Parts: sequence; C-alpha cells; structure tokens
Amino acid sequence: MYGYQLTFFTQQDRTHKNRCLGEWLIEEALCMGIKGATMFTAAEGFGRERKLHFVGYFDVSDQPIEVSMAVSEEAASIFLEHLKQEGIDVFYIKSPIEFGTTGNR
Repeated sequence: MYGYQLTFFTQQDRTHKNRCLGEWLIEEALCMGIKGATMFTAAEGFGRERKLHFVGYFDVSDQPIEVSMAVSEEAASIFLEHLKQEGIDVFYIKSPIEFGTTGNR
C-alpha cells in the first residue's frame, strides 16, 4: 500500500481537552479507524522556538513526545482536517511511504 507517515512532535505538558496531547492524538487516531499509531518519548530535543526540552529527574512535564502513524492518503487528509477543526497547533511531518505486512494477515 502507498500512503503517508504522519509524525507529530510535542511535549508531555501540552494538553488538549485536559489530556496529554500525545495521548489525545493516539485516541483520536483509534476512534477514526486508523489501524495503528505509536507514541515515543525522548530524553531531549528542541523545537522551532530553539528552547531545549528534556526529561528531568523529578519532572517529566517538558519531555519530548513523538506520535507516528502510517495511513492512506485519504486518512491523512481526514486526520489533518480533524486536527484543524479541533484547533490543534502541532508540528508534523507528512512523508510519502510504502507500507504493508510480510505475513498473510
């Protein structure tokens, strides 16, 4: 199959509707029928404002988070439009990919 990899970058303390934005993105993908999404956490990174974000020993609120999913062209358009309608302001990458499984599922 051909489609897109959508990757969103945020941090632990960003929220939407009183939920961690990363968790909210995962739940929305699930509710919209996207077949899979993965959330990664990182030790540190920096964003467009050039501020260093990192996980502290006692405080993980600034921890960088990445949410990634492989989707069809239609699902990518629908998901990005949904984020726009929800007023979500998050950096993302949309990369064309080929995806599938190696087994007989």
